[in-house]
This record gives sequence, C-alpha cells and structure tokens, in this order.
Amino acid sequence: MIIDRHIGAFTILEDDSVRTALGRIDTNKSRIAFVTDHHGHLVGSLSDGDIRRWLLASPDASLESAAGKAANNRCVRASIDAPHGDIDQLIAGAISHVPLVDASGRFVAVASNDRRAFQIGRHRVSAEDPTLIIAEIGNNHQGDVAFAKDLVDLAADAGADIVKFQLRDMDALYRQSGAASGGEDLGAQYTLNLLGKYSLNADQMVEVFDHCKVRDLDILCTPWDTPSVRVLADYGVPGLKVASADMTNHALLEDMFATGLPLIVSTGMSTEEEIKESAELLRNSGSPFAMLHCQSTYPAPFKDINLRYLTRLAKISGGPVGYSGHERGYHIPLAAVALGARIIEKHFTTDRTLEGNDHKVSLLPHEFGDMVARIRELEESLGDGEARVVSTGESMNRVNLAKSLVASQRIEAGTTITRGMVDVRSPGRGLQPNKLDELLGRIAQRTVEAGDFFYPGDLTDTVSKGRNYHFRRPWGLPVRYHDFAKLIEGTNPDFIEFHMSYKDVELDIDEIFHGRLPMGFTVHLPDLYAGDFIVNLASPDDAVWERSIAETQKCLDITRNLTKYFTLDAPPVFIATMGGFTADGFVDPSERPAMYARIAQAIERLDTTDVRLTAQTLPPYPWLMGGQQYHNLFMGLEDTVEFCEQYGQRLTFDVSHSKLAANFHKRPFSEYVEKLAPLSDHLHIVDAEGVDGEGPQIGEGEVDWPVLARQLEELSPGVSFIPEIWMGHTNNGQGFWTALDRLEKWF
Repeated sequence: MIIDRHIGAFTILEDDSVRTALGRIDTNKSRIAFVTDHHGHLVGSLSDGDIRRWLLASPDASLESAAGKAANNRCVRASIDAPHGDIDQLIAGAISHVPLVDASGRFVAVASNDRRAFQIGRHRVSAEDPTLIIAEIGNNHQGDVAFAKDLVDLAADAGADIVKFQLRDMDALYRQSGAASGGEDLGAQYTLNLLGKYSLNADQMVEVFDHCKVRDLDILCTPWDTPSVRVLADYGVPGLKVASADMTNHALLEDMFATGLPLIVSTGMSTEEEIKESAELLRNSGSPFAMLHCQSTYPAPFKDINLRYLTRLAKISGGPVGYSGHERGYHIPLAAVALGARIIEKHFTTDRTLEGNDHKVSLLPHEFGDMVARIRELEESLGDGEARVVSTGESMNRVNLAKSLVASQRIEAGTTITRGMVDVRSPGRGLQPNKLDELLGRIAQRTVEAGDFFYPGDLTDTVSKGRNYHFRRPWGLPVRYHDFAKLIEGTNPDFIEFHMSYKDVELDIDEIFHGRLPMGFTVHLPDLYAGDFIVNLASPDDAVWERSIAETQKCLDITRNLTKYFTLDAPPVFIATMGGFTADGFVDPSERPAMYARIAQAIERLDTTDVRLTAQTLPPYPWLMGGQQYHNLFMGLEDTVEFCEQYGQRLTFDVSHSKLAANFHKRPFSEYVEKLAPLSDHLHIVDAEGVDGEGPQIGEGEVDWPVLARQLEELSPGVSFIPEIWMGHTNNGQGFWTALDRLEKWF
C-alpha cells in the first residue's frame, strides 16, 4: 500500500463539469478521481463506471453537467489516521484507490496498491512519463549561499527537473564533530573536515530553497539526521532523498515515514538482503517511494556499476526505479534509461577541481544540459514496444526505394492476369512484390498500360473512380502533367494544382496542352532539385539564396505562361515552401526575424505580376531528402502572422503542417486557424498526427473536422482547397476520392 498526499491529480471540484472530470481521470492514469466541495470536503468518487451509470440513469445528463451530480457519494473512504492494516483491507478486488480524509472530512490523501507511479512535487514518475532528472548539488556549493544559488540557476538552465541538496545537524549526526574528530580514522577525519567547512546550516538552506521557488524548480534534500528531517518537513519540501549510507538506518527511515512525504532511496553500499529488508519496510510504511541503483565510489569504476541490476531492483521494490551515478561522463545514465530507469541523479558543479569527492564525479553545466537533451531523445526513440508500423518518413522512402508490381504489357479490362504480364520494378508506388500471388489469376477490372503500376484496388472487383462533388468553396486536385487528364476524368474540380518536379520545370508546356481547359489552376514550387538542392529563400549562403530566387522565378514564369490554357477569374495561386530549414536542430528564436527579412528581400527580387505568391505554412519536422530535418519559419504562430502583416504577404494554409506545429508548441489548433485562416489565399486540407505524422487520410488523424469546417467557413469563406492526402493519386486517385467523400459533409 502507498499513501499519496499529492492529491491534485485526483481532485475535482463539485461544480467542475463532467467533461473536466473525464480529462482528469484520463490524465492521472488511475481511472478515478475524487470530488470535493470548495472547502476540500470529500463529496464522492468519480470513475468511468460512475459516469456511465449516471448517464444511463439521468435522461437530462450531459458532459457539461456538474461533476458533483455524477459523483458516487457512497464511495469507500477511510481516516488518514486509521491503522495501515485496516486501510490495506479496503484496497482489494475492484477497489484500487481509497480516499483518506481528516477529522473534518477533508480529502487529504489517496491510498492504493498501485506502485507503478508516484508523484513528487509537480512530477509524476512512471514508465509512461518523462524521466525525472535530478541535479545533485549536495555540498558542491562549498558552503557559500551565493554559489548555491548560482548552481540552482545553472541547473535550471541545463534542464534539470529537480535540484537536490543535503542537510546535516553536525552535533546530532557525528559522535565527534568539528575539531573533536582527532580520534577518528583518516577517512572520517577527511569527511568531517569537508563537512565542517562546506555545509550550510538550516537557515542558509532555507534561503537557497526560496531561490529554487523563484526559479520554478522542485527541491529534494537528503536529511542525515532527525533534526534535519523536521526542518525539511516544516519547510514543505515535496520529497526526501535517503542517502545510500542511511538505507539501513531504520530509525531515521521511520522519522521520514512520519512526514508522509515521498522518498527516493539510494541503494549504494548495500547487499541485496539489506535492500530487500528496506524495501519491505518502505512498502509497509505507506510512503510512496522509488529505489535508485547506485555504486558508491567516487568515481565509480565502470566494471563495478552492473546496470543490469536495475531489472532485479524493480522486482524487489515493486515500483519505479532509477540510477544515481558517480562515474565519469553521462553515457551510463543514458544506458540506465534504456534499461528502465525512470529517475536519473547526477552530481552538478562548475569546476571538477574544487575540493571534495563529489566535484570530480560531477557534470559541468553544459554536460548536464547535453545529458538532459540526449535522455529526451532516447525517450522518444524507445517507443512503446507495440507492433511495428511504417513511419511517415519510411513511407516516403519506401515509395522511392522499394519495388512494385508493374504491367509488362498492355492488359485490357476483362483479361486474366498471368505471370508473364507482371514485372517487379522500382519505385515502390504500387503493390508490393509480396502481393504477386494474390494478383495472379484475377480478372483485370481496368485497362493497365505497359509499365503502369498495379494497386491495392486491382485485388478487388471494383475500380476506384471520382464523381461530381459539391462544396461551398472552389476545390481542386493535386496533379502532375502526366496524370491530370486521367484524374479529372469523371469528376468536376474547379481547378487543378500542379505539384511540380524539377524535371517538370524543364518541359515545354505547349507540347503538353493543346487547348483551354474549363477550369483554373494553381502551381506548387518543386520541393527538391537534382544535387540535393532545396529552395531556401532564407539562406545566409549567397549562392544558395541566388539560386533559390532563380528557381522560384522560373516557376513563376511558367505559372504565368500556363494561364493561356485555363479559365481564370483571378491570378493563379503560386505555393512556395520558402525555406528556413536546418539539418541538425532548431535555430535560436532570436535568429528568426533576420531569416524572415531575408525571405522578404528575396521576394522583392521576384516578378510576381499576375501571380499570387503565397508562403506555405510548415511543420516542425519536414521530411526532406530521405530524413527528418527542422523547420524554423512559418511554423510558429505569432512570427508567421507578423511576417504576413509586416511584409504584406499571403499564405497557403496547410492544415496538416499547422496542426503538427500546434501539437509541437502545445497550443490548441483552433488558435492557429483563428489567426492564419484570414491571411490565407489557399488551403491544403489533410489530417495530421503527433508532431511529424503528415498526410494521413481525412478522419484518421487528430484534426477535429467539424470545428475546423466551422472556423474556415467564418474566417476564410470562398478560399480554394485541395485534398493533399499522402499518395492520394495512386490507385486511380482513391485517396483523393475517399477524402472528398468525407469532406463533403463538412465543407
């Protein structure tokens, strides 16, 4: 059993909505919350089951109703002062969490047998949450309050979640303190000498803690004695650290248990039997806790670290585990995270040559910052262990690098497909070669020209076709010169959008078009040129910048020349990814205004007569040249708006790109729509997922389509759009037709 006094994640006010309660239940991952009045008195419990039962029993119920109405006011509860054995008996069967109340009936803690997670300050520690990273300042402040505050500032800047200190009452701790240590062994004399010079007293430590609050950092502190436990509890630290040296000090542990605070316990210098004994004591205490694997030598030899012990430690403790490292460097903590450590503690200093053992095993601020960054990257890379799927980037490379089934000859509709009619060729736009046996023997439902791909639709008895669609705004199809005629057959687009390749730019349009088409058109600048060149109008490299201007102008001229082959009421829209990407990381935000100014300077060089140049909104992580890169411009909301207003430019609002950007910046997508839609002359409509899941089918990502449709109707009525589904043109345009079918009910 654990008793968690951090109840914020479990608490719902009685007049909060049921919808808010559902969000809280989902966020705390415990599937239950507890409803209180504004004075903190427990009203009842609220679980998924409670809400379902209430909805079924109350005809006028809605998710906007007050949570207090849906609460189960007969839920099991117990006194915070009840014996642990009595509380343990309540947590059984279907009851996973029991609210604990004080003598006045106020909700003060939660009891549960769920050791998979616990809360310390603002941080939840579990397998699903980011690794808790602790900067162990300890006594590295050299007894100087100002230096201690500087270390706090540097740790905050380096990305630490928590800073940790140590507090000692020397008279209570040592049998001979200060100058009276002459009878001790040399090691103890050395330690006492350091502590005498470099410890902070309780008042000084409180001053440093107050500074931590100013820097918005949570605090941990190791109390080495009973008076120090009382000082820390009275101050209100969110948790206590148990030093390796005190893991077997059961009397001190009992003092810590009495505080009700969560504990982080280092296990260095201990045998497994001692660890098991202390783990049992911790479990019986009711205190939330995590145990840290630790090798207590300074520095620790790599051969002695035994990181694989983390797995055994997790079984012994029954909850989250971590690693407290005293070795050189920070590569071992990375391996610990990969092996399941959910807490990392490393010593922190500004100078490894300062006096004291801890300094020489400490990380410097820039090293600690690098460790934090690498841990966050590692967490991303670990994934969830679920069944493997093809990533967005892989999907793009699969098209370019894989092979497909193609027709070796013209195959008329109605013909039985035989082995001699099928070849395996690159690229991978069609059926994968492993579908050959399914394809052979089927009756062709369409005429397949020699060299054409077979598609998933060829494994069915239906042919994917477009139809006439009806929207409240002009709609079009993304096409290439070679496929537009086939795609527009049997459907009614208002325009087509040419997604140019660098080879298309070199073609003679007078050999492609032979008469005026009864529709409009737009043009999309090529994304990639031969030699790995990408247009970047923000580039500081003059050669890249000049070529970018030239390539953009060439496409603008083609766009102007195309107008004679189309029916237009206004100048055609030209869509450009204007640049600002970097290969290895995002630029400092202070650099962005100059990059936007560089683009504006390039635009002044362009002849855009009779063409509407628009900047495409961009995602945080574009897939360029076979891998992930970084976009810095047209991705942040405020700076995109500022660019448009300052330089009088318009946008192509890409729904997928901007949804990914909103996710990245942790902002509601509706804010992006509200600010960017009025600045847009054109729309790319497609779904999105996460921060780099670009181009999924409508309704298969995270976009709230009814809400988006209402916003666009209000903010950009009559603005044209295309469905820009990834690989939507394959299989006779099936992806486009599916998207248009789904969009019709909203747009």
